[in-house]
Amino acid sequence: MRKTIRIGVVPVKRSFLPMEAALEQKSKLFGVLSQIRADRIELVSIDSLVDCGIACDIGTVPAIVDYLQQKKVDALFLPFCDFGEETVAASVASALKLPTLVWGPRDEHPNTAQTRGRDTQCGIFAATKVLRRMNVKYSYIYNVPADSVEFAKGYLTFVRYANVIKDLNGLKIAKIGDRPGPFLSVQTNEAMLLTNLNISVVPIGAAGIIAAADAIIEKKENDFNEYLASLRKRFDVSAMSEDALEKCAALKIAVGKAIADTGASVAAFECWSAFYAYGVIPCVILGDLADEGIPLSCECDINGAISQAILRAANLYDESVFLADLTIRNPQNDNSELLWHCGPFPFSLKSTGCAAALVSGQEQFMLKDGELTLARFDDCGGKYYLFTGECRTTTGPETMGTYTYIEVDDWKRWEEKLVFGPYIHHIGGVYGRYLPVLREVARYLNLEFDNAHEQGTYSL
Repeated sequence: MRKTIRIGVVPVKRSFLPMEAALEQKSKLFGVLSQIRADRIELVSIDSLVDCGIACDIGTVPAIVDYLQQKKVDALFLPFCDFGEETVAASVASALKLPTLVWGPRDEHPNTAQTRGRDTQCGIFAATKVLRRMNVKYSYIYNVPADSVEFAKGYLTFVRYANVIKDLNGLKIAKIGDRPGPFLSVQTNEAMLLTNLNISVVPIGAAGIIAAADAIIEKKENDFNEYLASLRKRFDVSAMSEDALEKCAALKIAVGKAIADTGASVAAFECWSAFYAYGVIPCVILGDLADEGIPLSCECDINGAISQAILRAANLYDESVFLADLTIRNPQNDNSELLWHCGPFPFSLKSTGCAAALVSGQEQFMLKDGELTLARFDDCGGKYYLFTGECRTTTGPETMGTYTYIEVDDWKRWEEKLVFGPYIHHIGGVYGRYLPVLREVARYLNLEFDNAHEQGTYSL
């Protein structure tokens, strides 16, 4: 996915403090910002609106707000170039009602008889109280220089979190088929999702997908032939009949088109229960559509689809996300767990040293090595929850389907968190470490945040 996020940057200064000192801080900041993920981040300045692009007059607030709204910024950054103006900062933030970041560079020296300091930290303390009073939810980067590692890390964490908020607001989920009858654990309240989080669910009948797939097989147009060739090239398909392979290819195209027609960007899929009678269990299409930027959850797990949407945005769409089952403890490692599913993982995440096969429409391969963030969005009793933990892949006994083993800091604590939940065996995964990002997401959306690395309810 080649999506970007637009950040409105509104530097502020105290009206009577020197413009030269504030402008020096602003210039340093923009020099740093221009080097951070310019492929994903669009910066919107206020240079055309106020002197030196630094706000210090309450009278300029309406023009600033109107301009940023016209530019459709997704988040607001308030850099304090000195003590700042709390009236300006708070008024802009409260009017925009967007994810907001507050930061100011560390001052080099206090006031002396010869020079006036900037008092940046002092002004931030004052302004953030006003932001709180105006019900602005803001993030904060510790008072560090713009060219520090800490600033770059904090800024990118904010961008990732703001990107999740942007993607979730108005998220549309295609619901293909129904949940399997025995799977009470994947139930969710679709009306509450729309009311509370502005997430909508659009149903698509499985029968219509099958009819569309049959028509695709009959026509055998270029997109079908090309995808069929791709399956043969990437997988050992010797265990598949030609008829079953063609059905997998046709279903992938039919499902992809049906999702696109709804305007959805993620989906929940009735996999084995809906298509078993059709002659295949088309897990491979879940992985391949995820590699095209559209993750699907198994067993019509709506909350699983939301979990993947959160991780996709946190990752800034750099790599595909996946949904896995937490299954068994690694027999060789007490702090390790098998992360598995019957065959729907994105092919792009396959280990380079592992062969790939396709059996009954289900992929067979192991995931690549690396660090992972696992997350599960879920609900219970009218409240929403977000479980998050960081781990890395490790070795374990060979198995079937798509899988890897993860090693965590304390599996007993993870297991207790998951059991006392409310969570299920499905969990989203993405490569990279994004726990601080998801912690901010939970705070902004009023979700109960469950940090896998902190003790919750104890088992006996």
